[in-house]
Formats: sequence, structure tokens, C-alpha cells
Amino acid sequence: MQSIMEDEIQLTTSSIFSAIPTTLSGKNATNDTQCPHLDVWDWLYIMQPAFMFIIFALGILGNIFVLLVFSLHKKACTVAEIYLGNLAAADLLLVICLPFWALNVANGFDWQFGMVMCRLVNTGIRMNMFCSVFLLVLVSVDRYIALVHALSSGRMRRARYAKLSCIAVWIFGLILNIPTLHFRAIQFIPELNIIACILDYPNTNVGLACDILLILIGFIVPIVVITYCTVKIIRALHKQVVDRFNAENTERKATVLVLAVMVVFLFCWVPFHLVTVMDILMRFGLFGGCSFGTGLDISNQIFTYLALSNSVLNPILYVIVGKNFRKKVRELLKQLTEKRKDSVSGSTRSHLSNTIKTFVNY
Repeated sequence: MQSIMEDEIQLTTSSIFSAIPTTLSGKNATNDTQCPHLDVWDWLYIMQPAFMFIIFALGILGNIFVLLVFSLHKKACTVAEIYLGNLAAADLLLVICLPFWALNVANGFDWQFGMVMCRLVNTGIRMNMFCSVFLLVLVSVDRYIALVHALSSGRMRRARYAKLSCIAVWIFGLILNIPTLHFRAIQFIPELNIIACILDYPNTNVGLACDILLILIGFIVPIVVITYCTVKIIRALHKQVVDRFNAENTERKATVLVLAVMVVFLFCWVPFHLVTVMDILMRFGLFGGCSFGTGLDISNQIFTYLALSNSVLNPILYVIVGKNFRKKVRELLKQLTEKRKDSVSGSTRSHLSNTIKTFVNY
């Protein structure tokens, strides 16, 4: 009994992106295998809340800073800045949801926030996963149009179209989260004496379909589009012949940014999706065994939080390290300083005028 309970505790810690308690509903074939409890799980239980609170703190600071710069600057946002601002908003949505899950882990997965928050918190987390990757696709496509189709980019790259594209991404992300809104539920687990926030699929086929959808739409399709755009961008930069110095400078900057976007995105998300694929294959019976299942569960934990850390890296990667953003920050600081000086000067003049009027009247 103790071993079964330990297995169930481990399974309640499955990725916040996936179906949590398959054994709790008696649907996992590995439930009959009584795997020994590993000390690494105790370490994960301790580290997960701390790591999520770190992501929360850094993500709040970084993404709010980005949004403030874009929204307070006197100049209208460019197409790229509209996409990056929405990306910061998606990352902000994720980090706002993380403290709830961190407290859930620290509390032994005994959910204390009710059914509505169970669904909203997990929907917010998955919204980030879908919306951020599709916003990254929009950024890549925007670069592709700007550099490969430079002559016609003026007609295609308009702020209005960018805003409509972002609205479409948010709506599409919400549609993809319908399974989460529908199947997320709180359920009492008598063996553990907890009320868990779980993905309660009616059967394993529905769970498999949702995970396959996550892989195809949330990773494979975006990667294909981003890779295609990247290859075309690099080829276009190599073919530039007008103004050799500027061409080489543009090529260097664009290539570094494109490679940075691809490397960081792949570094953060490929491991998580590979583990998801392996989990799907295990559910099909292609893999099995206690050691493999335990290793997969632990990998799922580690790579999930690696993926979440992308929300902290995005402000640094896409915006803060960019010269245009640093220029915008300097201009905003100058703008706010001048506004404050004008306000103080106006207040002083008003006070002086009132003083003179009082003196004259007297």
C-alpha cells in the first residue's frame, strides 16, 4: 500500500501541461508495477516551488518593464514591437499563474483554490504555451517579409494587420484550451487524503488525442514555419549586393538574432516535447518498465520547468538586448524627465502667480 501511494504521489506531480493522475483513475498500465520511491522526488518537491517563485519574480519584473516601455513611449509601436508586446503579455499571464501551482506543490498537491481557479490557472499556463509559440511564428514571418519581400513589405507589414494577427492568436489559443477548460477538475483522492486539481479525461484515447494535438500544433507546425523563414532570411541576406557595408552589418545582426531566437526556443522546448512523445509511445505500449517510467516522470518535471523559464528569457532575448529597445528606453526616460520638469515648472509658475495676485489684492 505504501509503495502504491508513493507511485500515486509521483504521478500527481506530472507536468502541468499534461494529464496528471492517470493512475488515480485506474487507467495506467504501470500501476501494477510497484516502483520504489526515489530520493530525487523529495528533492523535486522542495525545489519546484522555489523555482516557480523565482520565475514568477523575474518574469513579473522583466515583462512588466517591457510592456511599460512599449505603452508609455510617445511613438506608436512598430509591427515587431506589437508582436513582442503581446509575447510579453503571454509570458506575464504565465508567471501570474505560477504562484498558485507553486503553493499547490508545496501543499502536497492539495488544491486549495476551488474549481474555477483550477481551470483558470491551468488555462492561463497553456495559453502561454500556445500563444507564445505562435507569436514567435509571427515574429519570424514578419522578418521574412521584411527581408525577403522588402519591396512589398510596406503593404503587408502594417500595424493594423499585426494587431489583428495578435487577436487571432489569442482566440486560437483559447480554442486550443477548450479541453483544459472542460476536463480540468478537482477530485478527492482518498489514498492521499487530498483534493487534487487534475485533468480528468473520460478515457485514455481522449488524453492521447490532446497530447498529440499539443505536439503537432504547439511544436511541430511552428518549428517548420520558423525554420523555413529562418533559412529564407539567411539566404536573402547572403544575396544582398547593394551597399556592401550595410548589407554585411544587417546580415550579422539579423543572423545573430535569428539564431538566438531558434537556439533558446529549441533549448527550452524541445526536451519537453520529446518527453511528451516518449510518454505517448509508452502509453501505446512501445516502452515500459519501472525504471523507464520513473525516468520519464522525473524528466517530465525538469523539462517542464526548463520550458517555463523561457518566459523569463524572452524579455532579455527579444527586446532588452536589442539596440532599438535600449534607444526606446533612453527616449522614454528623457520623455518622463521632461514631463516632470514641465509639471514642476508649471506648478511653480502657478504658485508664483497666486502669490502675486494675493499680494496685489492685499
